[in-house]
Amino acid sequence: MRDRQVEVVLGSHAVARVAGAVIVVAHRGQGKLTPGDTAAVALESLAELVRDAHEQAPSGPGSVVAREATRWLMKYAEQISPGVPIDFGVLSAADNGGVAIFLHGSVTAVLADDRGPEYYRGSDAAFTVDRVASEPAKAVALFVDDAKGRIPDLPPERGIGWLVEGIAQAGGAVMWSNDVRSRVRTAEPVGQTRRPPPPTARIDREPRAAQPDSRPSEQPATGMQPATSMLDAVTGTAHGTAGTPVADPHNAETRLSGTNPAPEPDPDLQRRLEATAKSTVLAVKVMGFKCARAHPSDPRSAFCTVCGMPVDQTQALAEVVRPPLGMLVLDDGMTYLMAADAVIGRDPEHSDAAQRGLVPLRIDDTSGGMSRAHAEVHLVNWDVQLIDRGSTNGTRSRHPGYRDWVRLTPHQPMVLIPGTEVMIGNRVLRYEPAAPPPFG
Repeated sequence: MRDRQVEVVLGSHAVARVAGAVIVVAHRGQGKLTPGDTAAVALESLAELVRDAHEQAPSGPGSVVAREATRWLMKYAEQISPGVPIDFGVLSAADNGGVAIFLHGSVTAVLADDRGPEYYRGSDAAFTVDRVASEPAKAVALFVDDAKGRIPDLPPERGIGWLVEGIAQAGGAVMWSNDVRSRVRTAEPVGQTRRPPPPTARIDREPRAAQPDSRPSEQPATGMQPATSMLDAVTGTAHGTAGTPVADPHNAETRLSGTNPAPEPDPDLQRRLEATAKSTVLAVKVMGFKCARAHPSDPRSAFCTVCGMPVDQTQALAEVVRPPLGMLVLDDGMTYLMAADAVIGRDPEHSDAAQRGLVPLRIDDTSGGMSRAHAEVHLVNWDVQLIDRGSTNGTRSRHPGYRDWVRLTPHQPMVLIPGTEVMIGNRVLRYEPAAPPPFG
């Protein structure tokens, strides 16, 4: 994607082109964007993340970007902007030659071809949009939604502006297809450790003014979007090491690694999960505590379930909206954020559990040992319970620190604790907490 013309449109948000990828971060403050603003700080952090992802997978960093951006949201976003969500989007190359789209919050991706535009809206997703699309014939763009949820239309024709590398203040960016210019920089050698100096924008002309939006207004986006997505696709982990926490996404030495190849996540599965997650909202209320940042938290934990900060254990219990209770990390690196009851299997979409409203989590299995609807996950108060549905080959679990697998009693719930591994067929999932380690 380095050879594509990237044209910016007029606006006040933060836009960057880094290692061929395009990043857009919403600037919600008043006045001109400054280096100390939240959007600028977040953009620099995300730019570093994208550079590292490009070093790991120079031919297609999209899946690495999605994995690290998800972890960035869970660990670093709260530190950069306490209590206020950061809306951003990233366009990068997918390993299959398409375009990888990652969105969080009020940011929209637009794919334009001869059939007309196609929209992917971060505000519609429960947590994130993580999609891989074929490269459109005309352009793919990222825009920040306005206060009424609207986005501008694509420019009617290509201009001459060209953001080669660096940061610009704009309302969004358009990556035009099938346009190669000789002055585009060549890719950096793989393995290069030297970091470039702080980027500066290189633009041929003033940003293009956004075209008026003819679509009807939508309700304004308010507050943090419900974190109910179970669809963050990631790759690169080996069997037996899935879900190992990453200490710092900016340090290549601490990333997930393995020696055995793992199957690639299924893009079709991602689309099905996203469609299901759009209809899922955080509405379950339980008794709990709130941390100093007003996050709801498990009253049995000394640290916040959302941000990892200490919680005052002397406060009175209050009714709170329950946040996601953790992640199931599959052996190929795909993660499912546990925000609603779910049914797991090789074809759970048509099961009775899915008809009752459980989120279907389909997992490919080549062993023949996984049932169509093999097991269920239920969120009960602050606990995550796993139930084998009476499957033919059973469900096995292994607590952290133990070598042996234990077969679950059918239809009897088992409470998952962080680090527990679950074997279904020949696939292994690991339960991890959603919050970062204490004190971030």
